[in-house]
Amino acid sequence: MEIFQTTLKLRARKREFHLITDEVERALPEIKLLKTGICQVFIQHTSASLTINENADPTVRKDFETFFNKAVQEDDPDYEHDYEGSDDMPAHLKSSILGSSVTIPIRNSRFALGIWQGIYLCEHRDYGGERTLVITAWGEKLI
Repeated sequence: MEIFQTTLKLRARKREFHLITDEVERALPEIKLLKTGICQVFIQHTSASLTINENADPTVRKDFETFFNKAVQEDDPDYEHDYEGSDDMPAHLKSSILGSSVTIPIRNSRFALGIWQGIYLCEHRDYGGERTLVITAWGEKLI
């Protein structure tokens, strides 16, 4: 079994759901050395998250943003944690709901994502800044 790991710094992005599949694939080219395996992508932040969903129609990402903004609203007077602004606590909640990592099977030296699937960076802050991912892949090496 082979294990590969790297970190990827993503540029600051506006609040929104962003497709980052290509960036993740480029960050760990060693995936091409694995016949089969697993890749875990982990975000080292508490106010942004990762998920896998539709990669073709951008309105899906827009609707994700709309849904989460309705479900977890800002300016709730019951939130005590507001040191970094009204989007801070809602960002933490959204991040916990969606999660801090995704796991993708590797088959034939490629991500075995479905035809319409992609990895999303879910930026929940208005000004979240750069985001750091830890990408780890392990599996059976090509012969």
